[in-house]
Amino acid sequence: MTRTARELLESTTGKLAPDPHANRLLPLIARGAARRDTLAALALEQRHVIAADRRAFLHLAERSAAEGATAGPECAAFFGMLAEGETLAQDRLGAYVAACGVDPAREAAYEPLADCQAYPAYVAWLALNGSPAEVVLALNANFAAWGGYCATIAESLRDHYGFDDASCGFFDFFAEPSPELDQRALSAVQAGLDAGRIDEGRVHRYGGLLQAAETRFWHALWEQDNRAP
Repeated sequence: MTRTARELLESTTGKLAPDPHANRLLPLIARGAARRDTLAALALEQRHVIAADRRAFLHLAERSAAEGATAGPECAAFFGMLAEGETLAQDRLGAYVAACGVDPAREAAYEPLADCQAYPAYVAWLALNGSPAEVVLALNANFAAWGGYCATIAESLRDHYGFDDASCGFFDFFAEPSPELDQRALSAVQAGLDAGRIDEGRVHRYGGLLQAAETRFWHALWEQDNRAP
């Protein structure tokens, strides 16, 4: 029986959901036990992630548009919206960086962690090599977990660290549902199905590696928090 785009999106998200205990830093932040230096490192790593992901999404939008009628316009609309979202997120990130006590000199001197940057590196690989409709599915599954993480962090920053709404705006942005993005994902996946451009095996490979890179991001920051005196 042929599945609908909605069914495929939901089943893929379920299959690629991370282990609830995979993110070892999140419980520390949730109870206010993470060090402020770790929160600052999270902010500075995101500076690099957001900028890289935006360029990757723009490239995916360009690749999709070049494919023409084979799910191209629908995928291009999805990736174009993601790129716009990264621009908005970068703008909101500034208030969080400042709330963490990071001045311009410290930000300029910061050296990103390799394990934290594995995520945008793999997104860049997908931008060059992945089938756009399949990448939509993999990213959509990852965003479900990321959105939940952001909701938890935003709540904790307010409750335990005294951050105001502006300082939490970066995390609020990703935690909020986006019906328009969901609709674009649905349209892109349906167009991919109609064109015969989706291989679920590849989707699960893409998504599994993406989630593994996400786990490495949080684990690297958790290790840094634990190494501190």
